[in-house]
Amino acid sequence: MNDLLFQPYRMRELTLPNRVVVSPMAQYSANADGHVTDWHLVHYGSLSLSGAGLVIMEATAVLPEGRVSPCCLGLWDDAHVDGLRRIVNFARRPNASYMGIQLAHAGRKASVAQPWKGGAALSESDGGWRLWGASAKPYPGRDEPICPDEADLERIAESYLAALRRADEAGFDLVELHAAHGYFLNTFLSPLSNSRDDQWGGDIEGRMRYPLEVFRRLREAWPAEKPMGVRISVTDWVQGGWDIASSAVFAARLKALGCDYVAISSGGISPDQKITVGPAYQVPAAAEVRAQSGIPVIAVGMLSDPDVANRVLIEEKADLIAVGRGMLFNPRWAWHAGLTLKGEMRVADPYLRCHPSLRNLPR
Repeated sequence: MNDLLFQPYRMRELTLPNRVVVSPMAQYSANADGHVTDWHLVHYGSLSLSGAGLVIMEATAVLPEGRVSPCCLGLWDDAHVDGLRRIVNFARRPNASYMGIQLAHAGRKASVAQPWKGGAALSESDGGWRLWGASAKPYPGRDEPICPDEADLERIAESYLAALRRADEAGFDLVELHAAHGYFLNTFLSPLSNSRDDQWGGDIEGRMRYPLEVFRRLREAWPAEKPMGVRISVTDWVQGGWDIASSAVFAARLKALGCDYVAISSGGISPDQKITVGPAYQVPAAAEVRAQSGIPVIAVGMLSDPDVANRVLIEEKADLIAVGRGMLFNPRWAWHAGLTLKGEMRVADPYLRCHPSLRNLPR
């Protein structure tokens, strides 16, 4: 079998040394004002030395009310830039990873406690805040969200733009727009969460309009040489919800606006979702969206077996492979995958003695 996982991949002027991507994974470890802490420097510093071609930083809120929890990262203030720049600068070393960031608004699923504290919804008296959604339809068991009017939608779109400019100032190589998992932009797409009767609701054209408008503005403002992608929930896994065919239409529209890839995740809009989880369980949907829309895709979800990940690329079901929990469990996953597949083991100079070819050198 040919080894594609460790072949370079080019997006605009960015050439990744391999096709291994570290998925955005929330750390719930920011301070109360959304700033990075030492945890993030160590966490992302380690992942930047993992051998992956690209590390995408966790969902980072464009507004305070867009955080999932009070301990989530933010990029709504110029003061956030320095901490993020320090992380990016750390990764500017030989054999480290390129760095991306995911811009997000948690919408009607915001304002919850950290997972290890139960993840329960926080009232305003507990340090929580009002929720936002495409319409006034609550996530089951949560408070009714605010339905944004035109002025609100403009303000939120501008907050994405301001965060994007700060991401560029911090030096990120790539930006990913979060439109998945039941968060704010995803609530516009799904008929399960969007009951608007204006231009931002109704049929699929209306429901796609606001996420596409946000992306259009971001792509026009982001440097032309830098890639930009979108994470989508390819299906709600609920009858009558958003589905793979809808995702293919959305992906094609994104491609026409200059989107460089879509990351294919799924679910999150409803607790009624019925998902059969297993190795590579989202790959068939990724392959279908890729074939129907013509856009490159990042495959996501239980792809930590190097042979399985490589086979997905060989069979042209995806263009890049994202590993999340597998990287948390084994932050040197890409090293081990490289040895399994006889790919390049990208090791920073201070770690060179761990390379199998150098282990027996005298001290």
